[in-house]
Amino acid sequence: MSWIVSDKELESVFSLPAPKRYEYFVKRVADSEEVWSVGDNDGWALLGNDEGKELVPVWPHERYAAACAKGPFSGNEPRMIPLDAWMERWLPGLEKDGRGVAVFPTLEGTAAHVSPEQLRDDLREELEKYE
Repeated sequence: MSWIVSDKELESVFSLPAPKRYEYFVKRVADSEEVWSVGDNDGWALLGNDEGKELVPVWPHERYAAACAKGPFSGNEPRMIPLDAWMERWLPGLEKDGRGVAVFPTLEGTAAHVSPEQLRDDLREELEKYE
């Protein structure tokens, strides 16, 4: 883990609107090279959108995922996905399976819903700044 999320940062970022949390997610994931989701012994947690599409919930840090491992994610634990695995296996797999990504969901149910392609493109663009 590349940085420590303070209580103040946790509260502040969760209070941002979904598009701002998405920007924060992309920058932090590119920097830390970690994506966090939640799951249990049976697999990874999924959300659904209004159209019935399955979405994988993701956060940029274990602390954000842990804060949301309640409510619909009760019984799940934060799990880290290395960025290279996320880019090379997860996003193509989600695209193939017709799933989307719920970036930075909150307990209130707000998240940025994006396609795997859009998230891949945004992460690649951000990662280019690090080269």
